[in-house]
Amino acid sequence: MSSAGGRPPKFPLGLDRVTPAKRAATSAPTTLRPQRPLQEAAAEAQRRSAPTGVGLDSAGVRARMVARLRADGLRCEPVLQALARVPRHLFVDSALVVQAYEDTSLPIGLGQTISKPSVVGRMIELMYASPAVQARGHLGRVLEIGTGCGYQAALLSELATRVVSIERLKPLHDKARDLLAPLRRDNLRLVYGDGRLGHPPSAPYDCIIAAAGGDDLPQAWLDQLAVGGRLVAPMQGGRGGQVLMVVDRHESDWVRQVHEAVHFVPLKSGVA
Repeated sequence: MSSAGGRPPKFPLGLDRVTPAKRAATSAPTTLRPQRPLQEAAAEAQRRSAPTGVGLDSAGVRARMVARLRADGLRCEPVLQALARVPRHLFVDSALVVQAYEDTSLPIGLGQTISKPSVVGRMIELMYASPAVQARGHLGRVLEIGTGCGYQAALLSELATRVVSIERLKPLHDKARDLLAPLRRDNLRLVYGDGRLGHPPSAPYDCIIAAAGGDDLPQAWLDQLAVGGRLVAPMQGGRGGQVLMVVDRHESDWVRQVHEAVHFVPLKSGVA
C-alpha cells in the first residue's frame, strides 16, 4: 500500500485505518524480510538522519542513560536492557538530538511529545510486574495506544512477541513508519486509526499501554484485554491531575490500582 504522496513505505508495516464500520474486519500478519542485527540497522539510520560528530550512536551513551535511570529507581532488567539497545536519538528531531539521552520529554510536532525515558521505562516496568508476564518472561501480545514518533513501539518490540501500535494523527503515523523502517521489526504492526477503539482484529492482548490520558478508560480497551492481562494508562485522578492507572483483568472482573502522578497529552477520539 502506498504512503502519503504516492511513495511506497520503506518496509511493509501495516497501514490500516480503523473506523467503527471496520472494527470487525480481520487482519492477516505481514511477512517481512529477516530482521537485521539492531546495531547494523541503527548505524544505517544514524548515517541517514542524525547529525554527525555527536557520538550518539555509541552504546556508551545509552548505557549512561540507563545507569541514571537505575540509580533513580528503575529496576526491571528486561526494560533496562531494551532502553540500552534502542537508539532514542533516531526518534528525536535533529534540532533536539543532543538532548536525546536526557530524562526529558521533547516535542515531535502536532502538539505531541516523546515521553521521558524514565516514564516510558516505568510504564513498561509496571506491565512486567504482572504475574502473568512474570510467568511468561515476556510481554506477549501488546497493544500500544499512541504511536507518536515510534520510540516506545521500538522498545515494546524488544520485549513482546507481537506489538500493534495505533496512531490517530496521520503525519505522526507516517513519521513513525519512516523512523522505524531501518530497524525492520517483524513483530511490529503500525495502524492508523482511532485509539479509543483499540484494534479488535488482533485482540485479545496480554498487555495494553496508552500514551494519552482521559477522564475514563475506554470500554474497548478493557474488552480487548485478555484474561490475566494488564493495562497501564494515564487517567484523570481525583484532584484534577493525571495518575498512572493499572488494570488487571480476571475471569469475572477488572481490578484497578492507582500509581504515581504523570502528565500526558489528552486522549482524543477520531482521526486527523
